[in-house]
Amino acid sequence: MYMDLSRRHLLAVLALPPTTGPMKLSLSARVAESFSDKTKATMTLDEITATAKRTQYAAVCMRASQGGIRTPKDRLREMATTIRRAGLRVSMVTGDFAVPSNNDQGPDCLRNIAPYLDLAETFGSNLIRICMKKDEDIPWAQSASDAARERQIRLAHQSHCASPFETVSGSVDYLRRVNRPNFGIIYEPANWFISAQDYGPAAIRRIQPWLMNVYVQNHLLRPEGKAFVDTWTRGRVPLDHIGLWDKGGVQFEPIFETLRAIGYSGYVTIHQAFAGIMTVPDAARRSYDYQKPLL
Repeated sequence: MYMDLSRRHLLAVLALPPTTGPMKLSLSARVAESFSDKTKATMTLDEITATAKRTQYAAVCMRASQGGIRTPKDRLREMATTIRRAGLRVSMVTGDFAVPSNNDQGPDCLRNIAPYLDLAETFGSNLIRICMKKDEDIPWAQSASDAARERQIRLAHQSHCASPFETVSGSVDYLRRVNRPNFGIIYEPANWFISAQDYGPAAIRRIQPWLMNVYVQNHLLRPEGKAFVDTWTRGRVPLDHIGLWDKGGVQFEPIFETLRAIGYSGYVTIHQAFAGIMTVPDAARRSYDYQKPLL
């Protein structure tokens, strides 16, 4: 069985930092999902992997639209082999649909973390995205982190709208209250931009002790926007999706100046759903070409 035969090797891999040296780019399976329905994939894993390899990404970020805790184990092992043979790593796993949907079932992963840990080990990843919604989730996050630490795996929450991590202060509060060395944050500036937070250098330095991953996507906030995001602080915010390279949204240059200054050497993940903007291969290439010099 895969987990038994290669457990020692996997644990050695998981003990390593996610990267060494400069930041490296990861392509999320999110780029091949519908913006409004995260269960619908528009590309196969083979296509995503081929796109990432061709565009010189270092890793892919796995989501349940491709492979999660409900996917048969044999299929997960096949996926892991496909990714490994392409010379890629898995920067993080998101094991179900409730976590990225950020709904009331999202924190359920903390009540039964073992399948998510198995999933991470299968893909050779040491980072799992989780979800929290209220104070009652804190002790569950602590116990899940303790179980993950035994397997040298980390848990992280995205700076996500409509969650306790929608604001910088809320994020720091929850990170301190969970108070586990392997529990941290996925810094995603666009969500803090949507919720009118100071998402730039000062925010990065506040969350620096817990920073485990960086997501990037971009939006243009305007009243006639074709999409919207619901927030706790501002209500429903209309917006349009734009490329990372487009003006009027997130200002990435000072962000990456600060990430370089603090010595961040983890993954930077292209996390945007590009449906309605351009094809995924084109978006992956343009995102890479824009982002790579900033690293």
